[in-house]
Amino acid sequence: MSILEQFSLKGKTALVTGASHGIGMAIAKAFSQAGATVVFNGNNRELLEKGLKSYEADGVKAHGYLCDVTDENAVKKFIQKVESEVAPIDILVNNAGIIKRIPMCDMTADEFRRVVDVDLNGPFIMSKAVIPGMIQRGHGKIINICSMMSELGRETVSAYAAAKGGLKMLTRNIASEYGQYNIQCNGIGPGYIETPQTAPLRTPNHPFNKFIISRTPAARWGTTGDLQGPAVFLASDASNFVNGHILYVDGGILAYIGKQP
Repeated sequence: MSILEQFSLKGKTALVTGASHGIGMAIAKAFSQAGATVVFNGNNRELLEKGLKSYEADGVKAHGYLCDVTDENAVKKFIQKVESEVAPIDILVNNAGIIKRIPMCDMTADEFRRVVDVDLNGPFIMSKAVIPGMIQRGHGKIINICSMMSELGRETVSAYAAAKGGLKMLTRNIASEYGQYNIQCNGIGPGYIETPQTAPLRTPNHPFNKFIISRTPAARWGTTGDLQGPAVFLASDASNFVNGHILYVDGGILAYIGKQP
């Protein structure tokens, strides 16, 4: 197998959760370009339909399903349906997630639990639904979308940081427990990425924009395209001996103490 062939996803089926838009969609489109069959889910029909139209406009044949990743019984049925209607799942990307920016002492326990349920329990539920089939077939790739908050804290994101820190350790534990079956579980930790949601913060004179530029050695925001190559690498045979690793795609922000005042 040539070096470029190691990065091919031809003949593989990839499931990306929450890929109706944003980072998940960018990763799913990259997988398609690398040769994979793409499956995605959402829990909102309107967003799911918009996502399908976006994939179609880019020439990507994507299979979209409604499913709540926090509902264990629904996930079991969803995986069975995908494997029956499309193909067995070779690659799982746990991308679906939410954030609630609320000061910790103002946050209710229910609000905290909801973030942890989607951002940590969801990947647990999805992973345990696909791992038995991966064991049976003798291979599998799981990619968890972590965060810089897997390493750092910040005001108003106690639940998100707790969940993403837990996801980092779930990644390592899946690698530890199932690496013997030729299953690789790794994570990607995006930095601050240009998305429609961050557009209001990225105006030249916005204080947060200046803060991010000054804290990032690359001196820019990341793009969803910056995540595509790393995702293809971790989904491909090129990463067969990479396991339990979190690949931070952050322009160097975690390595940097910041500019001297």
